[in-house]
Amino acid sequence: MKIDNRTIGLYEKYFKRLLDILLSASALIILSPVMLLVVILVRVKLGSPVIFKQQRPGKDEKIFSMYKFRTMTDEKDSEGNLLPDGIRLTPFGKLLRSTSLDELPELWNILKGDMSIIGPRPLLTSYLRLYNNEQRKRHAVRPGLTGLAQVNGRNSLSWEEKFALDIRYINNIYFLKDVEIFLKTIKSVIKRDGISSNNSATIEEFKGNQNV
Repeated sequence: MKIDNRTIGLYEKYFKRLLDILLSASALIILSPVMLLVVILVRVKLGSPVIFKQQRPGKDEKIFSMYKFRTMTDEKDSEGNLLPDGIRLTPFGKLLRSTSLDELPELWNILKGDMSIIGPRPLLTSYLRLYNNEQRKRHAVRPGLTGLAQVNGRNSLSWEEKFALDIRYINNIYFLKDVEIFLKTIKSVIKRDGISSNNSATIEEFKGNQNV
């Protein structure tokens, strides 16, 4: 399902995907020792499976399996229900998230073509029915490992602010902007800017547009 009829520039049409392949392949090779160490630590501290897999909407709302390192335990209550995220998210899991090490398996998604280095973050499939027509445009491009919203407040932003930044990005994609976002991402990860919203363990759920 094609989301919109944007005019696509030369960089986005011919070079962005090529850079995604080259950068993700190189990163997978260079960071393989780090990823192996994380695999071992996750297995020891959190158990199996090491990789957390979840369905997310990609370009034109095509569903794909996104991969991340596991950050939560499988602790359940007496009735067999999973405990709240804040309880299952261990200090080790918080460390993985705050350093963005849990995102490293997404490099494989980028290499496969599910994602891009830069683009709107892939969100839950359950949100698809909640978007207005403007917000749906965020699926006109491949979702990203990082994006304009992630370097302008990350989880400290409201959903409306995130979506507005996503749309601003897809309406003006060019090489130098992607380079700027990439460099700002490195800075944000080092400084751990915007890690969580209101000190919550996980991102606040999107519940739809209140003023619609």
